[in-house]
Amino acid sequence: MQSKLPTLLYFLLAVLLATVMGTVLQTQFNLANLQALGAPMPLGVRVHTTCLDLLSFSPTFAVLVVLGFIFALPTANLLARNWPTGRWLLFALAGALAVWLAMALVNALLPMPTLIGANRSLAGTLALMASGSLGALLFAVLGRRSSPAQS
Repeated sequence: MQSKLPTLLYFLLAVLLATVMGTVLQTQFNLANLQALGAPMPLGVRVHTTCLDLLSFSPTFAVLVVLGFIFALPTANLLARNWPTGRWLLFALAGALAVWLAMALVNALLPMPTLIGANRSLAGTLALMASGSLGALLFAVLGRRSSPAQS
């Protein structure tokens, strides 16, 4: 069990990074949409709303990230053993696909058109997927540093 603790910590850090990045991006996309409709959006409102979303929306997004990463990160790790030169690409794609598939699944299961507002546009969806990529890459970097056999 002791040897699994670093991997669990890296997983949690990857989820945290992807969740925080995704939450901030989702908030800014929503505020930009409101601004496009004519609502004033001063910096103070953006910061305050982002902080509120980090407290209220991030747990929802974290669940999606966890569900996606549980499958994506071990798969990327397994594939990277057979294609070590493509390790970074595999993890970046795995993180992006994990977030995209989790959002697609939740959108298919819930009655509303989309759970996450930023997911209504291609740019927003790609931004959320990029947050998954960053989290997965963090997991890959931390995992690589902890195993001397891969150095």
